[in-house]
Amino acid sequence: MKDIAIYGAGGFGREVACLLHRINAVTPEWNLIGFFDDGKEPGYVTEYGKVLGGIESVNTFSSPLSIVIAIGSPKVVEKIVGKVENPLIDFPTIISPDTIFLDKGNISFGRGNLICSGCLFSCNVKVGDFNTFNGFITVGHDATIGHFNSFMPAVRISGEVNIGNRNFFGVSSVVLQQIKVGNDTVIGANSTILRKTKDGNTYVGNPASIVKY
Repeated sequence: MKDIAIYGAGGFGREVACLLHRINAVTPEWNLIGFFDDGKEPGYVTEYGKVLGGIESVNTFSSPLSIVIAIGSPKVVEKIVGKVENPLIDFPTIISPDTIFLDKGNISFGRGNLICSGCLFSCNVKVGDFNTFNGFITVGHDATIGHFNSFMPAVRISGEVNIGNRNFFGVSSVVLQQIKVGNDTVIGANSTILRKTKDGNTYVGNPASIVKY
């Protein structure tokens, strides 16, 4: 079994610890050694392990270690990845054992992705790096997803959708077929995207429109 730690000791991090236990129940693969978290003191204990430190502890870790990042904010994930300088650290793609692939040989993932329980991926899907699929998400045929995107539970991505980088998709949001979502977009919970979005905006509603705060 390979040593692994979770970056983020909050509720989502604890869910990811449960996911690793589920993976091990099928095929023993991961030895969870604890958590890293910049907002909690070293030694802070959860029911699934203790906090080992923050980013400095990651960069001084002295043996090979896999890390899975369990944080919902795409920009925070990108920032953390950019601070990791330790060559002994790797970022595997973690996939729940109940994930459905309609054509597993015709889908590609980069590094550092996290696929939680109940997700479905259709055929000819291309996924980049450090995307979070936080449970019961469907991704349609011929979809392309870039880097550092965060999909909250029950998101629906239709066929031929093209998604860029650092986008946040709220719970039960929907992107209809052949739509492009560029970069740095926030889509509110239960919102439906009917047309191409404009970068850097927040969309809410059905159909979704830009809102300003």
